[in-house]
Amino acid sequence: MTVEFWGQQFKVNIVVGCLGAFLTAVVASMFGFGGGPFMVPLMTVVLGLPMYLVVGSSLLAIFFNTLMGSVRHIQFGNFDLTLFLVMFPAAILAGFIGPRIAQRVSPQWVKRIAALGLLVLALNLLGLY
Repeated sequence: MTVEFWGQQFKVNIVVGCLGAFLTAVVASMFGFGGGPFMVPLMTVVLGLPMYLVVGSSLLAIFFNTLMGSVRHIQFGNFDLTLFLVMFPAAILAGFIGPRIAQRVSPQWVKRIAALGLLVLALNLLGLY
């Protein structure tokens, strides 16, 4: 499939993209995170899309993953209203500030920072940090 964005065309393997997004949604719903640590590498490394296209697309996809996972966790009783009320305004504010920072930083540095964040996350999940 060919995707056109701002006059540029990109070839994307739709089967790989759909399968990767499905697996990301399943894992994200199981473990309670948005899926961004997997969606961004899937779209940049595997599908070969540029970072400026991936960020918005990833956020939209993660929104639906997170929404459905949140609904199910609320149904199971895994919901803390106080924690939500503390984190929600911070997430909204960060959603406005983050893209402004990324706009001023080169795409190479954005990728490096993302890789560092993934490394820290992986070490934390393994209990090494």
